[in-house]
Amino acid sequence: MLSTARLSGKSVAESRVGDRPRPVFETAKVLTAMPISSKTDNRRPKPLRRALAAAGVAVLLASPMTVAGPAVAADDAGKVVARVNGIDITEQDLDFAAGDFAAELSRVPEGQQQKILIDVLVDLHLFAAEAEKAGLDKTPFFERRYAFLKARALRNAYFKDKIESAVTDEELKKIYDEEVGKIEPEDEVRARHILVKTEDEAKTVVKELKDGKDFVELAKEKSLDPGTAPDGGDLGYFVAAGMVPEFSKAAFALKAGETSEPVESEFGWHVIKVEDRRKQELPKFDEVKDQIKRIVMQEKFGAELERLKGAAKIEILDAPAGDAPAAEPKKDEPAK
Repeated sequence: MLSTARLSGKSVAESRVGDRPRPVFETAKVLTAMPISSKTDNRRPKPLRRALAAAGVAVLLASPMTVAGPAVAADDAGKVVARVNGIDITEQDLDFAAGDFAAELSRVPEGQQQKILIDVLVDLHLFAAEAEKAGLDKTPFFERRYAFLKARALRNAYFKDKIESAVTDEELKKIYDEEVGKIEPEDEVRARHILVKTEDEAKTVVKELKDGKDFVELAKEKSLDPGTAPDGGDLGYFVAAGMVPEFSKAAFALKAGETSEPVESEFGWHVIKVEDRRKQELPKFDEVKDQIKRIVMQEKFGAELERLKGAAKIEILDAPAGDAPAAEPKKDEPAK
């Protein structure tokens, strides 16, 4: 993220325009929160993300989205890792459990995860055996629950076999090439800045620079931006939309190597030095391949769901009150 400045003990991120927080350096909007590389990797936003933004929320929630597959092939249970009263616990069982407990596992060190999963599955089989002894698998509640879980597992299996597996790298590369062809790379600059409180202080900074002082050293000494001052005011590369308007207008009017006169923003006075200008680099195919695949799978899932619904007889017998049709008016009562 681009840094923020701190004025009078209050960070720019905490400063407000009306009641809306507004950071002085607003990062460019992108499709998703994919990691942005560090300054040494040029921290470039990815404009292709905007071109890949169309994914229906309903489809996203309904579909069993996956990209990375399980550690064990679907038809291979893998080696036996434990046994409970003669019942094997396999590597594939560990994969199933890892999927169900993904949120919990994310808080466990990777080296301890298999032991945790084996413990979970051992406990599961012990309780399951006792439940069967008690006849709990014969109750109407259990049978309905079992039917629901079976239907969900079958849906997921259908998705993986008929939808996910049907998406090819060639299809994804074609979409990538088409979308990249529609994008006009934006201009971006790499700049440094020195932030001070007053115009007079900014004018003094400009004079010192003209007298031969080094911009980097002066930024370390005088800039009020704690996020960039230690790096000599370095902001990395950014597009015009990544800054407040006053700052962008001044920065993009400069040529590489030029320094601005004092520039005022709501956060103080800036002296800006542009170090480089270039066209924004577009993301490589491998950087967005998984993202494109998710979107394609969502679209295919939605199309298949519409096909199935169109061929099915679906009856909603107990619709929520908010979805109930309006009552018909009485014969002698005018419609409202």
